[in-house]
Amino acid sequence: MTALPLSPSRPLQIALVGNPNCGKTTLFNALTGLRHKVGNYAGVTVEKKEGRLLLPNGDEANLIDLPGLYSLTPHSPDELIAHDVLLGLRSDTPPPDVVLNIVDASNLDRNLYLTTQLLDLGVPVVVVLTMTDVLKKYGQTADAETLSLRLGVPVLSVIASKKEGLDAALSQLAQSVGAEVPRIDWGLPEMAELAALRVADALKTQYTLTDRAAYSAALTCLMQPEGDKALENEEIAPVIGAENEKLIRAGIDFSHLLIEARYRRIAELSAAIVGRGAESTKPRKSLLEARLDRFVLHPFWGYVLFFVIMSLMFQSVFTLSKAPMEWLQNGIGWLGLKLTGPLPAGDLKDLLRDGVFGGVGAAIVFVPQIVLIFFFVSLLEDTGYMARAAFLMDRLMSRVGLHGKSFIPLLSAFGCAIPAIMATRTIGDRKARLITILVAPLMSCSARLPVYTLMIGAFIPPISVLKLGRFTLLTLPGVTMISLYFLGMVAAFGAAYVFHRTLLKGVSPTFLMELPPYRPPAWKSVLYQMWERALQFLQRAATVILAISVVLWFLKSYPKSPDLPPDKQIEISFAGRAGHLMEPVIAPLGFDWKIGVGIVASFAAREVFVSTMGIVYNVEDDEEGIHKNLQDRMRSDINPKTGKPVFTPLVAVCVLVFFVLAMQCGSTLAVVRREAGNWGWAIFQFCYMTGLAWIVTFLVYQVGSRMGWGTG
Repeated sequence: MTALPLSPSRPLQIALVGNPNCGKTTLFNALTGLRHKVGNYAGVTVEKKEGRLLLPNGDEANLIDLPGLYSLTPHSPDELIAHDVLLGLRSDTPPPDVVLNIVDASNLDRNLYLTTQLLDLGVPVVVVLTMTDVLKKYGQTADAETLSLRLGVPVLSVIASKKEGLDAALSQLAQSVGAEVPRIDWGLPEMAELAALRVADALKTQYTLTDRAAYSAALTCLMQPEGDKALENEEIAPVIGAENEKLIRAGIDFSHLLIEARYRRIAELSAAIVGRGAESTKPRKSLLEARLDRFVLHPFWGYVLFFVIMSLMFQSVFTLSKAPMEWLQNGIGWLGLKLTGPLPAGDLKDLLRDGVFGGVGAAIVFVPQIVLIFFFVSLLEDTGYMARAAFLMDRLMSRVGLHGKSFIPLLSAFGCAIPAIMATRTIGDRKARLITILVAPLMSCSARLPVYTLMIGAFIPPISVLKLGRFTLLTLPGVTMISLYFLGMVAAFGAAYVFHRTLLKGVSPTFLMELPPYRPPAWKSVLYQMWERALQFLQRAATVILAISVVLWFLKSYPKSPDLPPDKQIEISFAGRAGHLMEPVIAPLGFDWKIGVGIVASFAAREVFVSTMGIVYNVEDDEEGIHKNLQDRMRSDINPKTGKPVFTPLVAVCVLVFFVLAMQCGSTLAVVRREAGNWGWAIFQFCYMTGLAWIVTFLVYQVGSRMGWGTG
């Protein structure tokens, strides 16, 4: 194989393709490190991840990480994107010069099905075997050299987590540009072969496709009676329909013939390249995994384990983040004093002290919690538990109209609802996908964590709830935190149940998935995801939260009245007037006008509630820290109309309940509009969530007050 010179106008395009859970993301991160960017494909919210590479021959390459897929037959938006990119049908993404196909060596039969389809395209392919270390633990080996000879393309073994084989893979990519890929003869009957050629000719009249790509697409079109929806149009549909009719009349089941031919070839390949040594331990390992799965997926103990894992995760987030948060609070307070102390009294000093350090600083202290939540989620994904949790939760979700594939988006919504809603593109059924989109924001995202921590830390006493000897396993603040997450889950499932039986009636979709093997986590990948999320939050704090904090500082500072004391000045400000205007609506919930200002401001970003409270309460930087001072101010605040505390444990719980259920994120609504296709669903989502939050919070406050919980 010889390398062809690249055009100076663009770098080499490499498409990274593989099944879900094959190690594709780990390899992408290992190859690109921090040299990649994430965006969306034009016109859709499917994530587009690209990274830059420098090949050993000096050529620059662009690595495109395509969504995971099992075949080139698209059933969901992300599979459609991968399908179109590989066929060269997208104007915003150049066609690949080389395909880097990731194959899980411990599950060759499933993975090689996609490989055979990629070879049909005629684009140069480099196959990379991952999980070979897992195979070795079973006492087995995969002969990459034999597989290469059988397929006619380069095959390499790589352990991305240890960076083994990466240099060889990069070198082979450079050598494979322009290489000829042998054509596979699937042994189809003459009539079926002619039908595929006629459909391929029709496709070439409508799309710019090579002969090999058109033939491959024709095979996909003829495998299903309705054709390939990604390619079908009014010119091609009649051709596909006519050819399918001819085949049916001749008694030829095209789909069965081609699938059988592919798996027959795959079985031959597997038998030829997988060897088992005398010390093979696979039966013993498989038995251990089977025993683990019997417990993890048990109809009773599986749910108990899930509850315990989730509880420990959220308790750990609350407990382990305490010390780092205090360090950040003290550090921000010290920095604020150093920078603002020498300044003369005036608007500039107030802006820096109250608007910047009081607003942004109050939000930044929650970075440790956000890092920890993503650490645990990444850990569960890498070990293989997350897929089993999805399988387990499907038993519940299918009863309320949610797809089993909804679990991963809903779980990722604990981090942020925006990527969670984007992740629903893996759900093929439109109604199930819409239901998931509508309920995903009910899961408590990381932006709510600052609100939760502020209110829990100020008003929920640190009482031990569960002890093991001298060790405290659960505290009342931890239980409160866990309860908020489960309240969101219950609300999401309840709303899905209602939608499934009213607005979006349909049959509960079937969920099929393959469980990955248990394996140790790739620590570098886990730590990288933690770093990436922390960086995203800090970028948000430096832009959105800073801008809102400055605006809020202005609104609470003007118009000025020199005759009024500072605590009265805010009431006549623009922010104070807006808060008083909405007070009649939120008073039945136990909220005063100051909380109202925080609720309105937090619509831009939920975590802004904390910085808004910092600004409203004129929290200053000192050696005790912004966060501690804010909690003290809130605890000591007295309502002048009633003479009672503004905040009590009951009011704090009501604020928490409201933030669990309310739609307090304008960015999420914008993504819902794009994903659902119109503003109607986004407006409906805002109305139902805000209404639900008001009703439930009203009931909690009124019942709690009558039971004497709101006395302070």
